[in-house]
Amino acid sequence: MAGCASVTPPSAWSPPPLLRFALLLATGVTRLLARLQVTGDLPREARHSALILASNHLSPFDPIAMAATFRRLRIHPRVMANAGLFKHPVIGPLMRWQGHIRADRGEATAVNAVSDSVTALAEGSMVMLYPEGRIGLDPHLWPERARTGVGRLVLATKAPVIPMAIWGSHEVLPYDAPTGMWPVIWRNLRRRPVVRVHVGKPVDLSDIDPGRVGAAQRIADRIVDAITAELAPLRADEPDQPRFTDPTRPSSTQRSRRR
Repeated sequence: MAGCASVTPPSAWSPPPLLRFALLLATGVTRLLARLQVTGDLPREARHSALILASNHLSPFDPIAMAATFRRLRIHPRVMANAGLFKHPVIGPLMRWQGHIRADRGEATAVNAVSDSVTALAEGSMVMLYPEGRIGLDPHLWPERARTGVGRLVLATKAPVIPMAIWGSHEVLPYDAPTGMWPVIWRNLRRRPVVRVHVGKPVDLSDIDPGRVGAAQRIADRIVDAITAELAPLRADEPDQPRFTDPTRPSSTQRSRRR
């Protein structure tokens, strides 16, 4: 089963200039709207390895803050993103040219996201994804139960998984963005809320038998547990009900996990 070691294939993929520019642009936007604090790091030997980066998903601002984090860490992951972005007439081509991976969640073609990620990892690139598969709706903003995609990806590649946690991004953009976005942006230009990102240690999956039924879900659950553990210190002063409430955000306990 996947552990902490990685066999790094010869890299057949290098980040295109457009991806490098997108990370630079995200850094500028993040500096305008928030104060980004990044803790933890990737081992030097892992910076050019085939890794899976897995994070909780709080807000539409997460991809921007994460892109700024990637630039600070000097890495260029390919992101598994919702198909809606790829269908946009302007954003879609930009996502494809940057090398990102389309996820048709809820469609018969959803399996393509895993196979495309397998190919990306085989080429030596990192893949970043959100195991929850959506912006979480847990009332207390803790990570929800994971979908099996990340587990199936680990089973197919045995790539190490690095948990990442983000907190504060829910204050930067409303859940319904772009609806109601501009008043919030104007507020944040003045107050710049703190967004914290932490990079954790590789998730230990060595005790999970890949041959047992349900292995993919157990792997996914273990990864979400690791993300939750990394998130807890970032929100230590608001462990239950977050201080900031987004009135546009729906709430559901249907996929909540017991901590």
